[in-house]
Amino acid sequence: MTTEAPTKEVWYRVGNAHEIDSPALLVYPERVKHNINLAKSMVGDASRLRPHVKTHKSSAITKLQLAAGITRYKCATLAEAEMLGRCGAPDVLVAYPLFGPRVQAFLALAGQYPTSRFSTLVDDRSAAGQLSEAAVSRGVVADVYIDLDIGMGRTGAPIDASAEGLYAYCRSLVGLRVLGLHAYDGQVREPEAAELWRQCRENYRPLAALVDRLVAQGFPKPEVIVGGSPSFPFYAGIEGVQCSPGTFILWDHGYATDCPNQGFLPAAVLMTRIISMPTPETICVDLGHKAVGAENPIDKRVHFPDAPSLKALRQSEEHLVLQAPRGHGYKLGDVLYGIPYHICPTVNLYDAYNVVENGTATGSWDIDARQRFRFPVGIDQ
Repeated sequence: MTTEAPTKEVWYRVGNAHEIDSPALLVYPERVKHNINLAKSMVGDASRLRPHVKTHKSSAITKLQLAAGITRYKCATLAEAEMLGRCGAPDVLVAYPLFGPRVQAFLALAGQYPTSRFSTLVDDRSAAGQLSEAAVSRGVVADVYIDLDIGMGRTGAPIDASAEGLYAYCRSLVGLRVLGLHAYDGQVREPEAAELWRQCRENYRPLAALVDRLVAQGFPKPEVIVGGSPSFPFYAGIEGVQCSPGTFILWDHGYATDCPNQGFLPAAVLMTRIISMPTPETICVDLGHKAVGAENPIDKRVHFPDAPSLKALRQSEEHLVLQAPRGHGYKLGDVLYGIPYHICPTVNLYDAYNVVENGTATGSWDIDARQRFRFPVGIDQ
């Protein structure tokens, strides 16, 4: 009996896998660097990139981006913002609505990391007013972008006649400095380039029209931040727009399937072991809900490139049961390598990456922005 013939791609295998506990998240620095350089080449100027760090949450990867000349960043949590501050990132956008104790913690960031400029999003007059009041009470001015909805339907003000009013209102608040506009179109996941371009054009048209109306009213031309990993190649062709991909840095099987022509490489892989063999045609590995992003249907959580015929049957917190071919030949303790369908929530499940260079695990990188702030919310001193 033999196992499935391996595919030709063996870049992910680790010669000293016996030294690594599983489940483990592996990262491949040369592939990370490839993805950074490819993104830079697509926009033509590193100043037009504003990558989102929610995917990797790592100082080590941020430092690779900084070394490549990328100075602008997006994040979703204050822990990510603080990590960027520790790295000395010059320009940090907290692309998430701030309420409650997060407002004061955000405003404290500038004092803690004075070499970084921190900004955030507003999409509502009440929220803008609260942020302005908090800033004034601290004797500071908060930098903001107006968040606009171009199809996601979760946050962002509608791009209609009220958008100019919101923009003007925010500019009138003494505690705010409006830098520009922000929009995210994560709903665009079209593998056919022509259809992808059509959707991006339709989504961007009202945003471009809003910019024209604001300029016609005498406002300075606002900065525009737009797009995610699937759509940013389109926005790269629009002069002056800042592109904000996130997943590109590590890529995953989901985007590799949905965006087959982009050229980014999977740079993070899960290593798991067979821990039980319940029947002659099933194997159980140590890759449960706590080890891989589990929001997708069970057949779209992890892809095994060496064993594409393995079929996920059921999963629990610490276990994943797979159907294997008859006469498969797998043994207890065998190592399998899996590429997550969704890398972002998968990374959030681990404390560190195991760094793999030239087929050998050589050390680790902390996923140091994984944790959220403990109560009370504040910036660590």
